[in-house]
Amino acid sequence: MVMNYKTKKMYAYLMILTICATAGLHVWRTLFDNFAVNIVHLEGHHIGFLQSIREIPGFLALLVVYALLIIKEHKLSALSVLFLGLGVTLTGVFPSFYGLVFTTLIMSFGFHYFETTNQSLTLQYFDTKTAPLVFGKLRSVAAGSNIVCGVLIVLLSPVLKYQQLYGMFGLIIVGAALLMLFKDPSEKNIVPQRKQMVLRGKYWLFYALTFMAGARRQIFIAFAVFLLVKHFSYSVSEIALLFLLNNLVNYFLSPFIGKCIVWFGERRVLSVEYVSLVIIFLAYAHVDSKWLAGILYIADHIFFNFAIAIRTFFQKIADPEDIAPSMAVGFTINHVAAVFLPAIGGLLWVFNYRLVFYTGALLSLISLILVQLITSQLKKNEH
Repeated sequence: MVMNYKTKKMYAYLMILTICATAGLHVWRTLFDNFAVNIVHLEGHHIGFLQSIREIPGFLALLVVYALLIIKEHKLSALSVLFLGLGVTLTGVFPSFYGLVFTTLIMSFGFHYFETTNQSLTLQYFDTKTAPLVFGKLRSVAAGSNIVCGVLIVLLSPVLKYQQLYGMFGLIIVGAALLMLFKDPSEKNIVPQRKQMVLRGKYWLFYALTFMAGARRQIFIAFAVFLLVKHFSYSVSEIALLFLLNNLVNYFLSPFIGKCIVWFGERRVLSVEYVSLVIIFLAYAHVDSKWLAGILYIADHIFFNFAIAIRTFFQKIADPEDIAPSMAVGFTINHVAAVFLPAIGGLLWVFNYRLVFYTGALLSLISLILVQLITSQLKKNEH
């Protein structure tokens, strides 16, 4: 029987923070490539380096475990969103390469630490039948907020400067996060979490899938939109419209994906994801149509939502007290490759941009092989 998750205070709390965090990242990413190319005049190697810098906070997500010694997890979640909003606010103030390094780090610390606590709190407060539905619903609501932001960017970008756009959206996020800092959605019956790093052999497949997902995802984040701007000359309005359409699709599909995980299981859902991604990355490497490239971007985003099955698989094999520290460690593992892979991708781009997307296809193929071991891991856990 599925619990009525919508009545829980934590559900509403995470929903508000998720809307703020994803909207902030959406605004940052929508404007970033055009801001970087047209205002700061950056090249491919600059973008690769900046994306690597952006992932350092994700690599340091394991420090969340120690932050929880001095602050409650739900408050850390709200504080992280506050820092994200601050980073977005300041982005347009420093239109230089080193300015972007500084503001990107602030924004990224906020986003990655929120994502770590968000995933942890969801897995702690909702059972194995409900967590996929909550993840799907939160992604859907986040997509809805991104649609609103996308429409506003389309309407405002012709009349407002980058500094004004970043500042307006960033300050709204800061204000909302401050309000949530004074809310307490916690419950007394939740299993206390370990306040130390946890690395267990029985979680090896979760670690491996998390590492590969991070490596594959960074290629998409760093270079898919850059391909659209650099190779196909997408404008700010076109990027915003693409993001708008993408979020519209995900608004309706995300809850269905959560249900698919409950109905078909993690192995089948993830197998569909990685087969599709091999095809998508190979298509990225050879597409010569501006509009087909945009369709590939949307398809990639749809299958990215399937990755919540990695976390729900972990929930089924994890000791309840290991969830918070394991999410922090998992985020660090997810970002090991992310720290250096975009920089390497930037160098590959200089020789031939297709090599970047061939690498993404290879990583997706390896993930597909690993996913087939999920069933045996679940059976071992039952015994």
